[in-house]
Amino acid sequence: MGNSLRHRLFAWLQLLRLPNVFTTIADVMMGYLVTHRALQPAAHFLLLVTASCLLYLSGIVLNDVFDAEVDARDRPERPIPSGRISRRAAMAVGWAMLASGVLIAWFASVVISDWRPGTVATLLAACIVLYDRVLKRTPFAPLAMGACRSLNVLLGMSLAPLAADAARPLVEWGTSAAWLIAIGIGVYVIGVTIFARTEARTTARGRLIGGFLVLLSGMALLASVPMWTGFRPPLAVVHNGWYFLWALLALITGRRCLAAVVQPTPQRVQVAVRHCVQSIIVLDAAVCMGYAGPVWGFVVLVLLFPTLLLTMWLNAT
Repeated sequence: MGNSLRHRLFAWLQLLRLPNVFTTIADVMMGYLVTHRALQPAAHFLLLVTASCLLYLSGIVLNDVFDAEVDARDRPERPIPSGRISRRAAMAVGWAMLASGVLIAWFASVVISDWRPGTVATLLAACIVLYDRVLKRTPFAPLAMGACRSLNVLLGMSLAPLAADAARPLVEWGTSAAWLIAIGIGVYVIGVTIFARTEARTTARGRLIGGFLVLLSGMALLASVPMWTGFRPPLAVVHNGWYFLWALLALITGRRCLAAVVQPTPQRVQVAVRHCVQSIIVLDAAVCMGYAGPVWGFVVLVLLFPTLLLTMWLNAT
């Protein structure tokens, strides 16, 4: 009985691909920190994080529900095609998580008297369903995935104090700086999605190169926010330290991706994809380091450790 329960629990953890949930926490934390000076009020932040995690995990579960036939061919070891979790049970859990995430965000909106969290969460839920159910096998899939990430960052920003009723935040809601930060993360994820489209099979080098260039464009956009908006990060480790930081991150990410381009085997592509997904936490930490200070950048970066630890036990892709 004990072994059976452990096996079922492990199957659910595999289905949820739990290591990646810390990337969505990092998005919301970054969005909250660049629009506040701390994770305060803590209750507001926790509501946004809870809603984000439920929405993200619902997308993972529903993705496997709708992809059950494809996974039966390409990845028969996954929980649903292997029969360890029924498709019906997974569908029920996925829809319940989606609804709960939206309801928690609207609860925050009602309690705080602010329409933004519920509205952003509703748009995010719509994008998740649209991607999983309709767009996954179309050329628009990477755009939908990028939109989901941008909306997740905007969810973290959705309780930003307004200039009219609070002290000036680090990045104000609705400004070009806020939008470009959210879009930069979204463009990066579009590139990762293009890169990963056929990770279970040998991928054409052209697709890998295209995805790599797009994800680098996302990183470049994040680095160039000060040039486009005039909102300069206080990071001054060295002269032009902000740009040096982003160049270093591009080199680190590029190494894994280029290895997959040179030899586009499923194993190398999956390693590169896993690295790129985990690097979302690093990008969020870099943004926080620049706009909220090194201490908060380190706090976000700490999320990488449980991600890497769980990846040793659970497959993240």
